[in-house]
Amino acid sequence: MNQDRPLPAPAPAPPRRSPARAPRAPRAPRPVRLGPRSVAALALVSAVGVMAFGWPLLADSAAGLAHSRDAPWLFAALLPLLVAVVVATIADAGLDAKAVAMLGVLAAVGAALRPLGAGTAGLEPMFFLMVLSGRVLGPGFGFVLGSVTIFASALLTGGVGPWMPFQMLAMGWFTMGAGLLPGWQRLRGRAELVLLAVYGAAASFFYGTVMNLQGWTYLAGLSTGVSFVPGDPVHENLVRFLAYCLATSVGWDLGRAVLTVVLTLTVGPALLKALRRATRRAAFAAPVAFEDVRADAPDAPGAPQER
Repeated sequence: MNQDRPLPAPAPAPPRRSPARAPRAPRAPRPVRLGPRSVAALALVSAVGVMAFGWPLLADSAAGLAHSRDAPWLFAALLPLLVAVVVATIADAGLDAKAVAMLGVLAAVGAALRPLGAGTAGLEPMFFLMVLSGRVLGPGFGFVLGSVTIFASALLTGGVGPWMPFQMLAMGWFTMGAGLLPGWQRLRGRAELVLLAVYGAAASFFYGTVMNLQGWTYLAGLSTGVSFVPGDPVHENLVRFLAYCLATSVGWDLGRAVLTVVLTLTVGPALLKALRRATRRAAFAAPVAFEDVRADAPDAPGAPQER
Protein backbone atom coordinates (compact mmCIF):
# COMPACT_ATOMS: atom_id res chain seq x y z
CA MET A 1 0.00 0.00 0.00
CA ASN A 2 2.83 2.34 0.74
CA GLN A 3 4.13 1.76 -2.76
CA ASP A 4 0.97 3.31 -4.28
CA ARG A 5 1.48 6.67 -2.57
CA PRO A 6 2.82 9.42 -4.86
CA LEU A 7 6.25 10.64 -4.09
CA PRO A 8 6.44 14.18 -2.68
CA ALA A 9 7.34 16.85 -5.19
CA PRO A 10 10.90 18.07 -4.92
CA ALA A 11 11.34 21.39 -3.17
CA PRO A 12 11.86 24.27 -5.59
CA ALA A 13 15.38 25.50 -5.86
CA PRO A 14 15.98 28.83 -4.12
CA PRO A 15 16.09 31.71 -6.56
CA ARG A 16 19.50 32.90 -7.48
CA ARG A 17 20.34 36.29 -6.20
CA SER A 18 22.02 38.58 -8.62
CA PRO A 19 25.02 40.38 -7.22
CA ALA A 20 24.11 43.70 -5.71
CA ARG A 21 24.81 46.58 -8.03
CA ALA A 22 26.27 49.78 -6.78
CA PRO A 23 23.80 52.64 -6.95
CA ARG A 24 24.31 54.84 -9.93
CA ALA A 25 25.66 58.27 -9.32
CA PRO A 26 23.18 61.03 -10.10
CA ARG A 27 23.49 62.26 -13.62
CA ALA A 28 25.29 65.55 -13.98
CA PRO A 29 22.86 68.37 -14.71
CA ARG A 30 23.26 69.79 -18.16
CA PRO A 31 24.09 73.50 -18.40
CA VAL A 32 21.39 75.66 -19.91
CA ARG A 33 21.74 74.97 -23.60
CA LEU A 34 22.12 77.59 -26.28
CA GLY A 35 19.50 77.64 -29.00
CA PRO A 36 19.55 79.67 -32.21
CA ARG A 37 17.82 82.64 -30.59
CA SER A 38 20.25 82.63 -27.67
CA VAL A 39 23.24 82.50 -30.01
CA ALA A 40 21.84 85.38 -32.06
CA ALA A 41 21.23 87.51 -28.96
CA LEU A 42 24.71 86.82 -27.56
CA ALA A 43 26.31 87.55 -30.93
CA LEU A 44 24.45 90.86 -31.14
CA VAL A 45 25.37 92.05 -27.66
CA SER A 46 28.99 90.92 -28.15
CA ALA A 47 29.20 92.81 -31.44
CA VAL A 48 27.92 95.94 -29.72
CA GLY A 49 30.51 95.45 -26.99
CA VAL A 50 33.40 95.01 -29.42
CA MET A 51 32.42 98.19 -31.24
CA ALA A 52 32.07 100.08 -27.96
CA PHE A 53 35.55 99.06 -26.81
CA GLY A 54 37.38 99.30 -30.11
CA TRP A 55 35.95 102.24 -32.03
CA PRO A 56 38.54 104.78 -30.71
CA LEU A 57 41.27 102.79 -32.47
CA LEU A 58 39.59 103.56 -35.80
CA ALA A 59 38.70 107.20 -35.11
CA ASP A 60 40.66 110.17 -36.37
CA SER A 61 42.26 112.85 -34.25
CA ALA A 62 39.28 115.22 -34.58
CA ALA A 63 36.78 112.81 -33.00
CA GLY A 64 35.79 113.11 -29.38
CA LEU A 65 37.23 110.05 -27.67
CA ALA A 66 36.00 110.38 -24.12
CA HIS A 67 34.06 107.24 -23.23
CA SER A 68 31.99 109.31 -20.83
CA ARG A 69 30.05 110.50 -23.86
CA ASP A 70 29.18 107.10 -25.26
CA ALA A 71 28.74 105.31 -21.92
CA PRO A 72 25.09 106.40 -21.39
CA TRP A 73 24.20 105.27 -24.90
CA LEU A 74 25.99 101.98 -24.40
CA PHE A 75 24.19 101.41 -21.11
CA ALA A 76 20.84 102.22 -22.72
CA ALA A 77 21.54 99.69 -25.47
CA LEU A 78 22.94 97.07 -23.11
CA LEU A 79 19.92 96.70 -20.82
CA PRO A 80 17.39 95.64 -23.50
CA LEU A 81 20.02 93.37 -25.04
CA LEU A 82 20.49 91.61 -21.69
CA VAL A 83 16.74 91.17 -21.42
CA ALA A 84 16.77 89.75 -24.95
CA VAL A 85 19.45 87.21 -23.96
CA VAL A 86 17.38 86.10 -20.95
CA VAL A 87 14.17 85.82 -22.97
CA ALA A 88 15.92 83.95 -25.79
CA THR A 89 17.55 81.51 -23.36
CA ILE A 90 14.26 80.87 -21.59
CA ALA A 91 12.48 80.34 -24.91
CA ASP A 92 15.14 77.97 -26.25
CA ALA A 93 15.62 75.91 -23.09
CA GLY A 94 12.06 75.98 -21.77
CA LEU A 95 13.03 77.45 -18.40
CA ASP A 96 10.72 78.88 -15.79
CA ALA A 97 10.84 81.29 -12.88
CA LYS A 98 13.14 79.02 -10.87
CA ALA A 99 16.03 79.68 -13.23
CA VAL A 100 15.50 83.43 -13.09
CA ALA A 101 15.30 83.26 -9.28
CA MET A 102 18.59 81.36 -9.11
CA LEU A 103 20.13 83.95 -11.41
CA GLY A 104 19.04 86.70 -9.03
CA VAL A 105 20.38 84.89 -5.96
CA LEU A 106 23.81 84.34 -7.53
CA ALA A 107 23.95 87.96 -8.70
CA ALA A 108 23.18 89.14 -5.17
CA VAL A 109 25.90 86.90 -3.70
CA GLY A 110 28.41 88.12 -6.27
CA ALA A 111 27.51 91.74 -5.59
CA ALA A 112 28.03 91.15 -1.86
CA LEU A 113 31.42 89.49 -2.48
CA ARG A 114 32.83 92.30 -4.58
CA PRO A 115 33.31 94.88 -1.79
CA LEU A 116 35.13 92.34 0.41
CA GLY A 117 38.36 92.76 -1.50
CA ALA A 118 37.85 96.52 -1.80
CA GLY A 119 39.89 96.34 -5.01
CA THR A 120 43.12 96.04 -3.02
CA ALA A 121 45.88 94.82 -5.35
CA GLY A 122 43.22 93.38 -7.63
CA LEU A 123 41.88 91.00 -4.96
CA GLU A 124 38.25 90.52 -5.97
CA PRO A 125 36.68 87.29 -4.66
CA MET A 126 33.61 87.54 -6.88
CA PHE A 127 35.57 86.31 -9.91
CA PHE A 128 35.81 82.72 -8.73
CA LEU A 129 32.04 82.64 -8.15
CA MET A 130 31.49 83.81 -11.72
CA VAL A 131 33.73 81.03 -13.04
CA LEU A 132 31.89 78.28 -11.15
CA SER A 133 28.43 79.71 -11.87
CA GLY A 134 29.17 80.05 -15.56
CA ARG A 135 30.38 76.45 -15.62
CA VAL A 136 27.12 75.17 -14.12
CA LEU A 137 24.57 77.52 -15.70
CA GLY A 138 26.03 77.70 -19.20
CA PRO A 139 27.17 80.58 -21.43
CA GLY A 140 23.84 82.34 -21.97
CA PHE A 141 22.84 82.69 -18.35
CA GLY A 142 26.50 83.14 -17.48
CA PHE A 143 26.72 86.28 -19.60
CA VAL A 144 23.63 87.75 -18.00
CA LEU A 145 24.82 86.77 -14.53
CA GLY A 146 28.16 88.53 -14.96
CA SER A 147 26.57 91.72 -16.27
CA VAL A 148 23.82 91.85 -13.65
CA THR A 149 26.33 91.18 -10.85
CA ILE A 150 28.45 94.16 -11.89
CA PHE A 151 25.36 96.35 -12.12
CA ALA A 152 24.13 95.30 -8.67
CA SER A 153 27.56 95.71 -7.08
CA ALA A 154 27.94 99.17 -8.62
CA LEU A 155 24.65 100.22 -7.03
CA LEU A 156 25.76 98.66 -3.74
CA THR A 157 29.17 100.33 -3.60
CA GLY A 158 28.40 103.59 -5.37
CA GLY A 159 30.60 102.63 -8.30
CA VAL A 160 28.28 103.95 -10.99
CA GLY A 161 30.18 105.81 -13.67
CA PRO A 162 31.11 105.80 -17.36
CA TRP A 163 33.11 102.62 -16.78
CA MET A 164 30.14 100.58 -15.52
CA PRO A 165 28.61 99.43 -18.85
CA PHE A 166 32.08 98.40 -20.03
CA GLN A 167 32.59 96.40 -16.83
CA MET A 168 29.22 94.75 -17.39
CA LEU A 169 30.26 93.64 -20.87
CA ALA A 170 33.69 92.43 -19.77
CA MET A 171 32.30 90.45 -16.83
CA GLY A 172 29.60 89.00 -19.07
CA TRP A 173 32.27 87.69 -21.44
CA PHE A 174 34.28 86.43 -18.47
CA THR A 175 31.38 84.34 -17.13
CA MET A 176 30.21 83.25 -20.57
CA GLY A 177 33.65 81.80 -21.32
CA ALA A 178 33.39 79.53 -18.28
CA GLY A 179 30.14 78.16 -19.66
CA LEU A 180 31.81 77.39 -23.00
CA LEU A 181 34.55 75.23 -21.48
CA PRO A 182 34.52 71.60 -22.69
CA GLY A 183 33.90 68.45 -20.69
CA TRP A 184 30.80 69.49 -18.74
CA GLN A 185 29.48 65.90 -18.76
CA ARG A 186 32.57 63.76 -18.17
CA LEU A 187 35.15 66.01 -16.58
CA ARG A 188 34.86 65.91 -12.80
CA GLY A 189 37.01 66.11 -9.72
CA ARG A 190 40.51 67.47 -9.70
CA ALA A 191 40.79 67.71 -13.48
CA GLU A 192 37.75 69.96 -13.71
CA LEU A 193 39.00 72.19 -10.91
CA VAL A 194 42.37 72.57 -12.62
CA LEU A 195 40.61 73.48 -15.88
CA LEU A 196 38.48 76.09 -14.11
CA ALA A 197 41.48 77.48 -12.22
CA VAL A 198 43.54 77.84 -15.40
CA TYR A 199 40.63 79.52 -17.14
CA GLY A 200 40.03 81.82 -14.17
CA ALA A 201 43.66 82.94 -14.19
CA ALA A 202 43.74 83.56 -17.95
CA ALA A 203 40.35 85.27 -17.98
CA SER A 204 41.37 87.52 -15.09
CA PHE A 205 44.15 88.94 -17.26
CA PHE A 206 41.70 89.19 -20.16
CA TYR A 207 39.25 91.17 -18.03
CA GLY A 208 41.95 93.59 -16.94
CA THR A 209 43.23 94.01 -20.50
CA VAL A 210 39.78 94.74 -21.89
CA MET A 211 39.08 97.28 -19.17
CA ASN A 212 42.45 98.91 -19.86
CA LEU A 213 41.30 99.47 -23.42
CA GLN A 214 38.36 101.44 -22.07
CA GLY A 215 40.46 103.70 -19.84
CA TRP A 216 43.53 103.98 -22.06
CA THR A 217 41.86 106.38 -24.49
CA TYR A 218 41.69 109.00 -21.72
CA LEU A 219 45.47 109.34 -22.09
CA ALA A 220 45.14 110.71 -25.60
CA GLY A 221 47.37 113.70 -26.24
CA LEU A 222 49.86 113.00 -23.47
CA SER A 223 53.46 112.97 -24.61
CA THR A 224 54.34 109.54 -23.24
CA GLY A 225 55.43 106.34 -24.90
CA VAL A 226 52.33 104.49 -23.70
CA SER A 227 49.62 107.06 -24.42
CA PHE A 228 46.96 106.72 -27.07
CA VAL A 229 47.51 108.72 -30.26
CA PRO A 230 44.25 109.33 -32.17
CA GLY A 231 44.55 108.81 -35.89
CA ASP A 232 47.73 106.71 -35.74
CA PRO A 233 47.76 103.29 -37.42
CA VAL A 234 46.07 100.58 -35.41
CA HIS A 235 49.18 98.42 -35.05
CA GLU A 236 51.20 101.32 -33.61
CA ASN A 237 48.52 102.11 -31.07
CA LEU A 238 48.30 98.43 -30.14
CA VAL A 239 52.03 98.37 -29.42
CA ARG A 240 51.60 101.36 -27.10
CA PHE A 241 48.60 99.68 -25.51
CA LEU A 242 50.61 96.54 -24.76
CA ALA A 243 53.32 98.65 -23.16
CA TYR A 244 50.65 100.47 -21.15
CA CYS A 245 49.24 97.18 -19.82
CA LEU A 246 52.68 95.87 -18.88
CA ALA A 247 53.56 99.11 -17.11
CA THR A 248 50.35 99.72 -15.20
CA SER A 249 48.13 96.69 -14.63
CA VAL A 250 50.07 93.42 -14.72
CA GLY A 251 50.54 93.36 -10.95
CA TRP A 252 46.88 94.22 -10.41
CA ASP A 253 45.69 91.47 -12.75
CA LEU A 254 48.13 89.01 -11.19
CA GLY A 255 46.57 89.47 -7.75
CA ARG A 256 43.12 88.87 -9.20
CA ALA A 257 44.30 85.74 -11.01
CA VAL A 258 46.06 84.27 -7.96
CA LEU A 259 43.04 84.80 -5.69
CA THR A 260 40.72 83.27 -8.30
CA VAL A 261 42.93 80.18 -8.59
CA VAL A 262 43.23 79.74 -4.81
CA LEU A 263 39.49 80.07 -4.17
CA THR A 264 38.61 77.82 -7.11
CA LEU A 265 40.86 75.01 -5.86
CA THR A 266 39.82 75.30 -2.20
CA VAL A 267 36.17 76.36 -2.16
CA GLY A 268 35.37 75.15 -5.67
CA PRO A 269 34.51 71.47 -4.93
CA ALA A 270 31.87 72.27 -2.32
CA LEU A 271 30.40 75.15 -4.30
CA LEU A 272 30.21 73.15 -7.53
CA LYS A 273 28.31 70.39 -5.73
CA ALA A 274 25.91 72.91 -4.20
CA LEU A 275 25.26 74.63 -7.52
CA ARG A 276 24.71 71.35 -9.35
CA ARG A 277 22.43 70.06 -6.62
CA ALA A 278 20.35 73.22 -6.83
CA THR A 279 20.26 72.97 -10.62
CA ARG A 280 19.23 69.31 -10.46
CA ARG A 281 16.42 70.01 -8.01
CA ALA A 282 15.23 72.91 -10.08
CA ALA A 283 15.24 70.55 -13.11
CA PHE A 284 16.17 73.29 -15.55
CA ALA A 285 16.56 70.90 -18.47
CA ALA A 286 13.63 68.62 -17.62
CA PRO A 287 11.05 68.54 -20.41
CA VAL A 288 7.57 69.63 -19.46
CA ALA A 289 4.94 66.99 -20.27
CA PHE A 290 1.18 67.31 -19.93
CA GLU A 291 -0.95 64.19 -19.48
CA ASP A 292 -4.65 63.89 -20.10
CA VAL A 293 -6.04 62.28 -16.94
CA ARG A 294 -9.70 62.74 -17.80
CA ALA A 295 -9.97 59.34 -19.46
CA ASP A 296 -8.72 57.64 -16.29
CA ALA A 297 -11.08 59.45 -13.96
CA PRO A 298 -14.10 57.35 -12.88
CA ASP A 299 -16.56 60.18 -13.49
CA ALA A 300 -15.17 61.13 -16.89
CA PRO A 301 -17.50 60.60 -19.87
CA GLY A 302 -16.63 57.43 -21.71
CA ALA A 303 -14.81 55.90 -18.75
CA PRO A 304 -15.81 52.33 -17.79
CA GLN A 305 -18.36 52.32 -14.96
CA GLU A 306 -18.14 49.86 -12.09
CA ARG A 307 -21.21 47.73 -11.37
